Amino acid sequence: MTTRPGDIRPYGRTFFGHPRGLATLFMTEMWERFSYYGMRAILVLFLAAPATTGGLGLPQGTAKALVGVYMAAVYLVALPGGWLADRVLGSRRAVLLGGVIIMLGHIAMAIPGGPGTVYTGLTLIIVGTGLLKPNIASLVGRLYRADEDARRDAGFSLFYMGINLGALLGPFIAGTLAQKVSWHLGFGAAAVGMAAGLIQYVIGQRYLKDGGPPHRLTPEERRHFARWGTIGLLGAVACVALAAMTGVLSLDALTWALTVISILVAVGYFAFMFYGSHEIAPQERSRLRAYVWLFASAAVFQMIYDQGATELSVFASEQTDLSVGGWLMPSSWLQSVNPVMVLLLAPAFAALWVRSGHRISTPVKFALGLALAGVSFLVMSLAAAGASGGARVSVGWLLLTYLVQTAGELCLSPVGLSVTAKLAPAAFAGQMMGVWYLATSVGDAIGGQLTRLSGTALSQPAYFLSLALIALTAAGLLVLFAPALRGLMGEHRRPV
Repeated sequence: MTTRPGDIRPYGRTFFGHPRGLATLFMTEMWERFSYYGMRAILVLFLAAPATTGGLGLPQGTAKALVGVYMAAVYLVALPGGWLADRVLGSRRAVLLGGVIIMLGHIAMAIPGGPGTVYTGLTLIIVGTGLLKPNIASLVGRLYRADEDARRDAGFSLFYMGINLGALLGPFIAGTLAQKVSWHLGFGAAAVGMAAGLIQYVIGQRYLKDGGPPHRLTPEERRHFARWGTIGLLGAVACVALAAMTGVLSLDALTWALTVISILVAVGYFAFMFYGSHEIAPQERSRLRAYVWLFASAAVFQMIYDQGATELSVFASEQTDLSVGGWLMPSSWLQSVNPVMVLLLAPAFAALWVRSGHRISTPVKFALGLALAGVSFLVMSLAAAGASGGARVSVGWLLLTYLVQTAGELCLSPVGLSVTAKLAPAAFAGQMMGVWYLATSVGDAIGGQLTRLSGTALSQPAYFLSLALIALTAAGLLVLFAPALRGLMGEHRRPV
């Protein structure tokens, strides 16, 4: 029988009409996200909780900024993680090693050893996620042929369902244990989840396509990398030592430094891609010019969206009525609302992208996501106004906010993963997934610092309103330039 383009028969055994390897990656990502979102749902509350209740007792502004830059660092290291896969480890081994390191990080946080074990655990999770996140997404992209744009979009949407299934279960299980029993028991549940993901990955990795590093380092490049890596490490240690000796080393200073680093890395890496690499063809550079716009749009979106772990988490705990028939619901449960909505809506969006084909351009999808993010914070501005004076507002405000954000997320995030896989230069496939997550890093770092303005320089309603206007303005600019971006990307049909 003749096989038409897009026919799934060449893949053999399938997973909901997609290559069987998608099931392995779906489950691995689900358990990794269980651990990440389970821990993230309680992190800001744990950091700000008094030491008498088992927390670290940090000032609330510092705790929110620290969570913001922690999330930024998680995605920042995706860039070197993609490079290591492209040049040294290969994607499959990078995912396995990253999962092991993440599990060790959660185990460290489960040990009630004070700030030392907490910061050690966070550092290990950052390093491990940098290896796992970009490379597991790259493995998803490799399951599809180059001419399967619509099916790839749908596959990433299903993969995104795995992410959100884990994000649903993590806050519910780890959050309940943390807020009702012990903070460290909640962190321990995250470690168990990552262990389950590792077992499943080892069993199912035979279904994955990965021929090892596509561009192995030459012996000379290895020596060059070792030399500069050592210089960089020693330089970082020297900077920390100097800061400690001069008395400027503090958590607040660290959060500001990481924010600046995230922005500089993004600017520097794009400069390298455009002007420093000779492995990128002219057509690939054209596509990268369009990708810069998508990158900036994603950063603005994440600046708002990931405040669910900081500003909205505190709002849920302190300004939302969580009583249900006299029983106080853990505020971390609200972190599961978004993934529930994603699981309900993702199949519809996946079908929409397949049915629409090329009629709705990628820039327009991104603009829709940004606009909805802006609308979600318009809702929060009204909720914050109702909570002024110490009153607690209905949980319905947060439910509506998460619903609007979810619709925006499904317009932007899975499509962004897919378009990154499509536009990635051949020599930088793993690294380009790292660049995509770098947009999240920039957005999270800036968003984490902006939370300091809420209730201080700006009233809380004005804070939410200001960020909403930024997102809506960015959406309008993206729509305005969508036809030109579509041409740079090679999507020549007229967008809708």
